[in-house]
Amino acid sequence: MAIARTEQTPKAPAAAPPPSAPAARRRRRGDFQRKEQRAARAFALPAIVLLLVFVIGPAVVSLAMSFTNARLISPTAPEFIGLDNFRRAFTEDDLFHQSIGNTFLFATLVVPIQGGLGLVLALLVDQKLPGRNFFRTVYFLPVITSMVVISLLWRFLYQEDGLVNSALSMLTAGAYAGRAWLSDPSTAMGAIVVMSVWQGVGFHMIIWLAGLQTVPEEVYEAGELDGTTPWQRFRHITLPLLKPTFVFVLITITIAAMSLFVQVDIMTDGGPLGSTSTIVYQIVQKGFQQQQIGYAAALSLVFFCVVLAMALLQRRLTREKD
Repeated sequence: MAIARTEQTPKAPAAAPPPSAPAARRRRRGDFQRKEQRAARAFALPAIVLLLVFVIGPAVVSLAMSFTNARLISPTAPEFIGLDNFRRAFTEDDLFHQSIGNTFLFATLVVPIQGGLGLVLALLVDQKLPGRNFFRTVYFLPVITSMVVISLLWRFLYQEDGLVNSALSMLTAGAYAGRAWLSDPSTAMGAIVVMSVWQGVGFHMIIWLAGLQTVPEEVYEAGELDGTTPWQRFRHITLPLLKPTFVFVLITITIAAMSLFVQVDIMTDGGPLGSTSTIVYQIVQKGFQQQQIGYAAALSLVFFCVVLAMALLQRRLTREKD
């Protein structure tokens, strides 16, 4: 008896099971993250290019030029002179030594006065009183005004027949004869300090005010329930909670004070007798007026190291303890 043979058709391969939901979500999340990274690089590229061209590039060129005798306009090529520019600055340039002293004197006076006065103004305009927005605007107005305009205005105020001497003469019933504030070496730097504090205190008032408004009201209410006085609440609650703001204000005021230039350039031209000359002012004078670009670059490097060291020291002294 013949057995019929049936041909078996080959079975089609089984279809792959659909991916599980968690795997599909992970794949979509990975694709989304890659797209975000590409978009982030695209958005960051213009900023990186500008940073390289206008910040890092000039800094590298300045560093290289500080070891040469390059001049702004000269038919001869710059020559490598090693550390001669730095030796000249620290051993031969008396005006540079005086400029360093003037810069530190200005910073020593401006930093505590401007920072403290800004905190006082912030405490005043933080009170819930009518018209506080008006006073905030008035105090901040000098900040948005051009420093050149303000320097010209105060130069007229400080003249012998200016408003400052007229006001002092009126207050003293004519006993005060007046003086040329910007022409006297003993008063020129002090006059610039007063003007600079007046111009910049509004900015730091806003910073202090932002810090004050981050302090929870519940903390003050708890202090009142404990029977503390306003001074005790300010000392033991407000000041500790304002420490991050204090660090920011301290560093920004110091950097701005060390960079003093416009006031000196407009009001005194570094005089009288170099009593108001600063590091930045001398860098500009040497580099552009006297065309000693190599020497100015060396002074710029010294200035950068000084400001960086001061910023790091301040940050270390004011950092949070573990």
